[in-house]
Amino acid sequence: MIRLRDITLPFDHKEGDMVSSILERLGIPEHQFLNFTIVLKSIDARRKNNIVAVYTIDVGLKNEPELLSRFSRDIRISPTPCLNYQLPTVGNIHSRVPVVVGSGPCGLFVALILAQLGFKPVLIERGKQVCSRVKDVRNFWRNGQLDPESNVQFGEGGAGTFSDGKLTTQIKDKYHRSRKVLEEFVKAGAPEEILYQAKPHIGTDNLIKIVRNLRNTIISLGGQVRFETKLTGIKIKDSKVAGAITNDSDTIETDTIVLALGHSARDTFEMLAQLNIPIEAKPFSIGVRIEHPQSLIDKAQYGRFASHRLLGPADYKLVHHCENGRSAYTFCMCPGGEVIASSSEPGGIVTNGMSRYSRNRPNANSALLVGVGPQDFGSTSPLAGIGFQRKWEQKAFETGGNNYFAPVQLVGDFLAGRPSNSLGQVIPSYTPGITLCNLAECLPGFVAETIRLAIPQMDKKLNGFAMNDAVMTAVESRSSSPIRIVRDETFQSPSIKGLYPAGEGAGYAGGIISTAIDGIKIAEAISRNAPQDLVHI
Repeated sequence: MIRLRDITLPFDHKEGDMVSSILERLGIPEHQFLNFTIVLKSIDARRKNNIVAVYTIDVGLKNEPELLSRFSRDIRISPTPCLNYQLPTVGNIHSRVPVVVGSGPCGLFVALILAQLGFKPVLIERGKQVCSRVKDVRNFWRNGQLDPESNVQFGEGGAGTFSDGKLTTQIKDKYHRSRKVLEEFVKAGAPEEILYQAKPHIGTDNLIKIVRNLRNTIISLGGQVRFETKLTGIKIKDSKVAGAITNDSDTIETDTIVLALGHSARDTFEMLAQLNIPIEAKPFSIGVRIEHPQSLIDKAQYGRFASHRLLGPADYKLVHHCENGRSAYTFCMCPGGEVIASSSEPGGIVTNGMSRYSRNRPNANSALLVGVGPQDFGSTSPLAGIGFQRKWEQKAFETGGNNYFAPVQLVGDFLAGRPSNSLGQVIPSYTPGITLCNLAECLPGFVAETIRLAIPQMDKKLNGFAMNDAVMTAVESRSSSPIRIVRDETFQSPSIKGLYPAGEGAGYAGGIISTAIDGIKIAEAISRNAPQDLVHI
């Protein structure tokens, strides 16, 4: 087939317009055209009165070699490249099963690829399977009853299960691992359009069934999945992994452990530190969730086409570098979503954002964050970032009333430096409840200052961002892991052979796709590093 780039049409074009555009671009009669497939579709809304859809497509034609030679100097026209992911060749398989710790996107794809290669991985997850987990999370949101082992952070699917389900990444990967992830998601029940959308998402409602189906695929290929099974220790012999010790006093004999930990596995981080496994403190971000009416965002981004069914809810991405030397930015924007209670420890408030596939809730929300680093933590310990997070989560808990109600302030009041005492047009979506307050009481001073400086400047880029009645909810503290578990060029810990730090919790990825890709890389490394004198089984 032939790949055509930059096919531009009105966003509400008719179905036949695509074929007409193909024929016009190539200058060929209709009888030479066979078929086409959309490879990429994006919306260009920079000109509000002329919003267009921009496509990359693969076209089937008669006489393709002749056409390609005619357009050899046109960079928009080329042969269709192969995008298929190729599993690595494995000559030998471990005689002892690899253990994968954590069932977020990273752990799921480590286990899936290993199973597809012929290994028999054991995937252990401290939380519950997804259906039981959903019940526990809903109970927390409704009644404020937190289960420390089954919540938004812990359980099948990881923290990404309760999110917007964004499937974007900036990773450039010639091995097509991101395509592999998307294709496996589609096989597991995701909408096929994620294969070509520029900003694909699948929503929490779809993620729940997808992670369940991925688990069933792993089991069908010979893997095991054990829930409510926490890694509590590592058996080490001659500086090599010899077993995984779990919370039921069981030891799984293995020479390979993958640490696909989420960014909130603080007790596991502490256990690893006690084993003198190299860990470094790393930067992350902290701030609030900010909510606006989705209709305001649609109007700001799409003008007169706001709320058009073909455009859907609008999103945004903003950043401002402030005169105090800090920067504020928006992150994980959830169109038509809700702010959710995401605590995993008693006595702390953590917020995050979530959307369902339809994105049909009245509010838009986004994290509004400021970067922090080891210089802000007040300690040189590699785990100092955890203490920093915990301090402000506990402050938010106290400010909210010690009952998992979140502290909330209107943007207008925040900018004016006064506490909020009533809500306006925007009704906070956070449950189980909110407490109006002054957010300066539960944010680091420099974070509050930076956000206060940034909001008016962001309003210049997105009209209405500084809306007086917009709502800010604290505290967003789990944007990424506060540590990095060191690994070498073989993807193993330099101190223990057979120990593979992986994914977001280990400090090597962020977001569903990049985390899953890191999982694929780990599975490839395990197959590459397998001893060659083992007998294939």
